[in-house]
Amino acid sequence: MTRRNAAPTKTAHKPDMPSSVTGEDMTLFDRFAEAASAFASKAWFFALCVLLILVWAPSILLIGEVDTWQLIINTATTIVTFLMVALLQNSQTRANEAVQHKLNAIADGLADLMEAHSEGKTRLAQDMVELRDAVGLEHREGTHG
Repeated sequence: MTRRNAAPTKTAHKPDMPSSVTGEDMTLFDRFAEAASAFASKAWFFALCVLLILVWAPSILLIGEVDTWQLIINTATTIVTFLMVALLQNSQTRANEAVQHKLNAIADGLADLMEAHSEGKTRLAQDMVELRDAVGLEHREGTHG
């Protein structure tokens, strides 16, 4: 998150707000991944998976051949696992980005607070500069450092 040279206003930060990470600019895939993540995190989804195993287990009586019986469950679980990993990774990446935006906003606010109270306090002014450098915030004109 970068800072402008002019004094920021609350509306200047609006596009960089943490809520915008998962907001209206989500792609169709992002929305699908979010829905799949919500779907897979429910207790009844786990129950559905257990039910699948309970239905599959006695199907050996209908299929008869052990290799085919095992291949069915192995293929089904591999496909579901492969797809879920991709979908859940998308959701996790967006969640991480949202957390990072929130941390940047907190650091930015803390740096602004430190700047406001640092006049004549060189140690606080230096800490503010170090905080801005640590999170990649640009120094504004008239600040120390």
